[in-house]
Amino acid sequence: MDVSFSPLPLHLRHPFTITRESSRDRQNVLVKIADADGRVGLGEAAPSRYYHQTAESVTEQLGALHWPAQTDPFLLEDLLGDLAQQLPGHSSAVAALDMALHDLVGQRLDAPLYRLLGLDPQKAPVTSYTIGIDSPDQMRRKAEEAAGYPLLKVKLGTDDDRRIIASLRQVVSVPIRVDANAAWTLQQALENLPWLAGEGVELLEQPLAKDDLDGLARLTEAGLLPIIADESAVTPLDVVKLRGAVDGINIKLGKCGGIRNALKMIHIARAQGMKVMLGCFIESSLGITAAAHLSPLVDFADLDGHLLIDNDPFGGVTVEAGRLILPDRPGLGMQRRESEDPDRQPA
Repeated sequence: MDVSFSPLPLHLRHPFTITRESSRDRQNVLVKIADADGRVGLGEAAPSRYYHQTAESVTEQLGALHWPAQTDPFLLEDLLGDLAQQLPGHSSAVAALDMALHDLVGQRLDAPLYRLLGLDPQKAPVTSYTIGIDSPDQMRRKAEEAAGYPLLKVKLGTDDDRRIIASLRQVVSVPIRVDANAAWTLQQALENLPWLAGEGVELLEQPLAKDDLDGLARLTEAGLLPIIADESAVTPLDVVKLRGAVDGINIKLGKCGGIRNALKMIHIARAQGMKVMLGCFIESSLGITAAAHLSPLVDFADLDGHLLIDNDPFGGVTVEAGRLILPDRPGLGMQRRESEDPDRQPA
């Protein structure tokens, strides 16, 4: 198999801000795996500086990749296990290779990935639409723009948190999910729980620092809102450690290393009675669609990264009144919206 990669620059419709960073553009990486019959599997690396990954580091890692001698794409466990060992600390690069291999397998079998996984696309959930941190007035305007979405996810973690929610509630009555991105202290979170519950908030994501499992457990024990771990839930082992500390986990392919590890995390969480959310970084429809194929397995979806950009080069999963509609084409089911970039780098 021939592995290649190229830049995948994305431009956001609005500057996107959370407590630790703000950006108008994202630099992702497109990965292709071609077989001898001309089929091409696609994957997307969405590196995050929070996890010490950049487009440059992903490109460097992929350029040094030693492709395993075993090149049968159906041997996913062997291939991806070997690749993960070669790319330690670069989960987004592993995720891109993982997506491309699953895409290639689905194309070879002429079946969508969700069908290979035995999933019913009609059970794909509604996705939230994310409002990044801004002034209360600007966030209200963004909420008005998102009037067609039945769920909003709101980034908090500022001195204006209460004003922000009050401002949004002037224009929307839909359920809100709040993500503080680990910005609150335990005392702040305990004080905010009853307020958020009274404002129609559906769940609270990662209110405390990722390692504060005791604090997360105290919030969970309060029972006012479901507490969902994101930054605390990176690997399958993390899910085991989180038992009793949170009500659920947020899985992102770029964070955990792709579809293979995401499935493991889903099953471990279910075995421990935990809820599951599928989330994303800022990604094109390629990365979002790969995650969406798993969405019939989960309780909550936050798969809106492609909705936040204005130069999506792919077509895949669509969103109708907030509901994820999976493509029925083979593999991930991607379609290119523009001509291919002629520049590529072989791995």
